[in-house]
Amino acid sequence: MKIQVLGSGCPTCKNLYELTQTAVKELGIDVEIEYSTDISKIIELGVMESPVMTINGKIALLGSASLEKIKEVITKKPTCSCGGKC
Repeated sequence: MKIQVLGSGCPTCKNLYELTQTAVKELGIDVEIEYSTDISKIIELGVMESPVMTINGKIALLGSASLEKIKEVITKKPTCSCGGKC
């Protein structure tokens, strides 16, 4: 699993990144977390809001969120038959 937090570098974006790191640590999972302030990456995703959290390249969360919401998003089971590989 690869998690990206994309944002402008504002306090809200940095907070989402820090909370994501905390959530992963508390969940005890081994994932790569990347933080990027490259606005073109957000535009490529087709959204005009930040911050954006992606999991394996797919939008998982827009805007700010609580630690519990982030944990919920990270641990959400995929609804498709590919097992989260699509």
